[in-house]
Amino acid sequence: MTETTTTAPAPARSKPERPRTPWLTYRRRRQLTGMVLVAPAVAVVTVFFIVPLVLTFWMSLHDWPLLGDHKFVGLDNYRQAIHDSEWMNAIGFTLKYTVLITPLLLIPAFGLAFLVNRSGRAARTFQSIFFLPVVIGFAAAAYLWVYLAQPGLGPLSDLAARFGLAGRDTNWFATATSGLLLVSAMVVWKVVGMQMILLMSGLQSIPGELTEAARIDGAGPWKTFTRVTLPLLRPTLALVLVFSVAGSLLAFDQFYIMTSGGPSNGTITAVYQIYRTSFINFDLGYGAALSAMLMVALAAVSAVQMLLLRKTDYS
Repeated sequence: MTETTTTAPAPARSKPERPRTPWLTYRRRRQLTGMVLVAPAVAVVTVFFIVPLVLTFWMSLHDWPLLGDHKFVGLDNYRQAIHDSEWMNAIGFTLKYTVLITPLLLIPAFGLAFLVNRSGRAARTFQSIFFLPVVIGFAAAAYLWVYLAQPGLGPLSDLAARFGLAGRDTNWFATATSGLLLVSAMVVWKVVGMQMILLMSGLQSIPGELTEAARIDGAGPWKTFTRVTLPLLRPTLALVLVFSVAGSLLAFDQFYIMTSGGPSNGTITAVYQIYRTSFINFDLGYGAALSAMLMVALAAVSAVQMLLLRKTDYS
């Protein structure tokens, strides 16, 4: 008699449990956190920039009086602007002012930046002195210079008389040229400190080893400036020029306060003309078309400047 043995079946292998995927992965949480953090900024930009921008373009396609119904006119406002002599004169004066004020700001700012770009209490004191007018508002600065230029009363007339440049009773706003020069002097006094600080920060970002190596190789001050300093300063120059040109094309406060567009509408800028069209003549549709044209021109000028002065590699 033989004994048979039975073997129990081997237990089935249990499949390894997969790790549970969390409801929100780390990457997804970071994305959601970023969206939540930027949401307030996106809301502000949308409400105060994108919506008004779209509304401006929409209004520019309509005959939109202050009171009454508006009607769609297509591109008629833009065609009218091309043949509007007042608008073209305002554009010409704005370009003239921009060409004048840009070097008047950049050249002194360069000199001041090199002058105060050093350590020491005296340098910091001069930095503060030159920067002080920047904290004054444009309106306050304009009213201050209106007082300074008062005929027979302001110190500017007395100073000009002492040097034989003009009489004590000279009216500096009697001609468009003298008014433009006086406004330009005020803007230089007001803004040059900001450009000085920007250029000084660019100078301080240049490694000292490069200028020292240029001097060791026999480069003089001018060659060091043109071959080392100026190329490395190009990004800062681009920023300063974009700020300067954009601010000049959008000039309004200083001419509105100091010259009121006179004499004989000779100092009316593009923004001043838009203000007159929209809020004095109450032609909101045409004013919106002028605003859209100026905005496109400003974006094109800024893009060209950034293209010409963009950061490049130098060997």
